[in-house]
Amino acid sequence: MNPVAQPLVFLPPQRLARLGLLLRRHQGVIMGLQWSIVLAYVGLVAVPAFLPLPPEHTHLWDNLTRFAQFAFWGIWWPFVILSTLTLGRVWCGVLCPEGALTEWASRYGLGRGMPKWLKWGGWPFLAFVSTTVFGQMTSIYEYPKPVLLILGGSTLAAVAAGLIWGREKRVWCRHLCPVSGVFSLLAKVAPLHYRVDQQAWDSAPPGSRASRTHVVNCAPLINIRRMDSASACHMCGRCAGERDAVQLSLRRPDSEILASQSGAGNDLWAARLLAFGMLGVALGAFQWSASPWLVTLKQALAEWLVEHEIWWALDPVGLWWLFTDYPEVNDVFTWLDGGVLLAYIAAETLVVGGWVWGWLKVAGRLAGLDWTRMAYTLIPFAGISVFVGLSLLTTGQLAAEGVAVPWAGHLRIGLLGIAALWGASLAWRLAPQRRLASALTVVLAAALPFSAWAVQFFVW
Repeated sequence: MNPVAQPLVFLPPQRLARLGLLLRRHQGVIMGLQWSIVLAYVGLVAVPAFLPLPPEHTHLWDNLTRFAQFAFWGIWWPFVILSTLTLGRVWCGVLCPEGALTEWASRYGLGRGMPKWLKWGGWPFLAFVSTTVFGQMTSIYEYPKPVLLILGGSTLAAVAAGLIWGREKRVWCRHLCPVSGVFSLLAKVAPLHYRVDQQAWDSAPPGSRASRTHVVNCAPLINIRRMDSASACHMCGRCAGERDAVQLSLRRPDSEILASQSGAGNDLWAARLLAFGMLGVALGAFQWSASPWLVTLKQALAEWLVEHEIWWALDPVGLWWLFTDYPEVNDVFTWLDGGVLLAYIAAETLVVGGWVWGWLKVAGRLAGLDWTRMAYTLIPFAGISVFVGLSLLTTGQLAAEGVAVPWAGHLRIGLLGIAALWGASLAWRLAPQRRLASALTVVLAAALPFSAWAVQFFVW
């Protein structure tokens, strides 16, 4: 039996199948939920950008800006990551405001076909890296203007994509969304998915009741009959019950990794996103502000610049949309600050991402598999790493309100350790030969980012 098709048995499959059919029957309710989130999203993104910065004595319950910061970075994004690891891309299909807006816009747009360049597999990687780095340059976690610039700009781009390409489709979500690549990876280990029985699909006679259960509009452009991965599925429920062959099901979280066949171009970009994006760029973005090494480097460079009378590098940039510039709260980036920040993230990306990539290449050779397939064994670790980084914002904002979580560091490192061991077990079962060596090299791949987190939690 194909491991992708192996269900978990602790929940009656009929109940889940009925839930999928319920989602299909109540698409109007889902649409109403999506539009309510759109309104809340617009309010939380746009309004704080036009308000004065909150005074020090304000709290998240009495200041809209602080509430919006906590909603986005303390609650929204950490648990979107966690939900994708456990429920698949339910966020995308049921809740995401950008998905709803781009699909709505495509109903009234030009309806053009997708050009070849749009299908390039590197767009999710490029979009993730650029938005992550730009967010750090402008201090998106601390100030509302960068939120409007980056998240609002992404939303406008999603609407523009809908107005140009597709008809009632989510071309933006499939090919251009900055987090689509991350969600595609995380959904591979989600136990919840829509299972397609190709035999039942094909056996439905043309014109029969089963063959015309309902007309499916698959917004993320999936060939449902051939869907054997949860990566692109938005879990919206529109295809549930189609030809009596599609149903919401539980599966083993490792089933897709063990059954997948890697090596195509999109798999290469997905593996690069995991190694250099989620475990490289994202790690640097979460760590630079806490790093004493960055402070030491910046001080040394500042002294060198003063000695050589190079003053322009110590001048404020003065452009909030390029580098942080809020003189009213004494938070201003000079050209030196910005350059050191970019250098730090780049260095951590190359060192950590290169370390992960190198050991995955070794693991692939030992196992007789392509390294991109071995990279999938680190999906749980990469997902937990991103969740852990975002959770730092949660506990940081709670600490500012006087709510301490002293055990958070130990819980985070424990989760990372479990995820790394999960990756090793995947490598053990995936490798047709040299199982122990393959598992150990995957552990070594995770060792450097794990150590980087441990240093931040318990040393810095």
